[in-house]
Amino acid sequence: MKNAIARFGKFLSAMVMPNIGAFIAWGFITALFIDTGWVPNADLASIQPFMLTYLLPVLIAAQGGKMVGGDRGRVMGAIAVMGCIAGVGGTDGQPMLMGAMIMGPLAGWVIKKFDQLMENRMPAGFEMLINNFSVGIFGMVMAIIGYYAVGPVMSAILTVLSAGVNFLVERSLLPLVSIFLEPAKVLFLNNAINHGVFTPIGAEQVAAAGKSIMYMLETNPGPGLGVLLAYMFFSKDRTTKGSAPGAIIIHFLGGIHEIYFPYILMNPAVIIAPIVGNACAIFFFSMMGAGLNGPAAPGSIIAFTMMSPKDGILISWIGVAIAAAVSFLIASPIVKMAGAKNLNEAQDKMQQMKAEAKGQTVPAAQAKGEGVRKVVFACDAGMGSSAMGATKFRNRIKAARPDLTVTNTSVDNIPSDADVVVCQRILADRARKCAPQAQLVTLDNFLADPNLDTLYDALTAQGTSGQASTPQDAVPSKPAGTDLLLASGIKLGLAPTTKEDAIRAAGRLLVEQGCVDESYIDAMLEREELVTTYIGMGIAIPHGTAAQKARVKKSGIVVLQYPEGTPFGEEKANLVFGIAGVGEEHIDLLSNICSVLEDDALMNKLKTTDDVDFVLRSLQFPEP
Repeated sequence: MKNAIARFGKFLSAMVMPNIGAFIAWGFITALFIDTGWVPNADLASIQPFMLTYLLPVLIAAQGGKMVGGDRGRVMGAIAVMGCIAGVGGTDGQPMLMGAMIMGPLAGWVIKKFDQLMENRMPAGFEMLINNFSVGIFGMVMAIIGYYAVGPVMSAILTVLSAGVNFLVERSLLPLVSIFLEPAKVLFLNNAINHGVFTPIGAEQVAAAGKSIMYMLETNPGPGLGVLLAYMFFSKDRTTKGSAPGAIIIHFLGGIHEIYFPYILMNPAVIIAPIVGNACAIFFFSMMGAGLNGPAAPGSIIAFTMMSPKDGILISWIGVAIAAAVSFLIASPIVKMAGAKNLNEAQDKMQQMKAEAKGQTVPAAQAKGEGVRKVVFACDAGMGSSAMGATKFRNRIKAARPDLTVTNTSVDNIPSDADVVVCQRILADRARKCAPQAQLVTLDNFLADPNLDTLYDALTAQGTSGQASTPQDAVPSKPAGTDLLLASGIKLGLAPTTKEDAIRAAGRLLVEQGCVDESYIDAMLEREELVTTYIGMGIAIPHGTAAQKARVKKSGIVVLQYPEGTPFGEEKANLVFGIAGVGEEHIDLLSNICSVLEDDALMNKLKTTDDVDFVLRSLQFPEP
């Protein structure tokens, strides 16, 4: 349930995050030119309602449509949301940001389903006609639905939510929001809450009053600052104490709130501090009638200040100071009494809670730096802590491994060519689903985590030249994967079939190899329904769900070759690797497969060869 909620929140957030620049532009125009702005200008202020009514919803809907239906979905989303906007009266109605979050993905889904239906049924020479008219016709239908149904319904919902907020404000109950807001933030739902809930409500309040307190609830950097200060002054662990100052700079000035979450996760009782700190700040803001002109994204003191009205900057600063002071006063004794807990201890505790193996997180093959070309840092939104972690690690390792690519992304969009994925432990489940082919390194702090040191040592173990140095006497007598991939587990020249039949065929071959029993085949199909196992470049790696791992008798990998390709969703797989793994025994061979992906000529030959021995040699003995 937690992961499902987080994925839903991430989806909502992903529609907004690429368009934050537009929100900031709208916020600046509001802050500068409205009647109560810094430099009132009625002419320029007239831009603001058009941006709020048309630009922002269209951008969000287009992004949502693209996420589901690609470029055609992007156009569909933009068309569909115009119906919502017109249905509530345009600039005279309520802003349709929430409506855009519904109509965009829905319109993208409609055109995606149509494209799937027309696959292999498109008459030659009519492609352009059908493609253009389908978007036009379905876009018109979705706009009509938006006009008569979605727009009015979302307007009613927004009215109820706004009335609820006003009710809480009038009775001084809004501070109670922090009771669920702060724990939700620590569970990486901050982007979903801020941009999926608070931003639409705040937009309506800004349109009416020029500012909104909703923008101050989640983005206030004070609660997290208080927690980090408590660790900086009172932590008994030197590593944790030493990492806090750097985290303070990144959190307070950079606006990356995720940086303080691990400090709470290692001592859960500390969550009381930001809850009470934020509640006190919200009470103060409510009492003073405070608000921001636009979303403070990212939530740094700089953005918080810039989005404050001219006469409200001091109030904003005082509210941040109150939150930081209260959070610090409450967190300090808790940190003192916690003893010498450090981030590594918190990491071990979480490992035990999730029944994960302790010890080195990098398997044997990667401990030697073999086959690793791309390291991906992943966080919830892909724009905060992961960007910082990737930058820090890239600068640290570039001299020793100039050949290594270090990048960052959201945990739900990890690229299929990632060899190593680094993410917070709480996001491990989602990372595994997104990148089953990659080795996962989990941690609780991107600044000072022992597992980052372990990863660095593993990737630089072969020297600092960037070239692997393998002594002649160091060649292993038994290469990785020798027992996992057998000639009898390789089937070449198969005729195209459905994705389900291809997965069943891989499962049956695993059964014949003595790796699993029959029930594992159903688990492979179930796993495919959660997240596709197609990883790109004509490769799919179907495997069972985690719940069925106990059914695996021994580790093994089978290879099914479809020279003409067999459909996996919108793509075609030429090579299907069926996997059954006990522990991490199969990781070495998967690393070999990932290495082969880098050689286009070799990969193309593997997709068409009729030589079983060639496949066996290529995957077990990849060229360095």
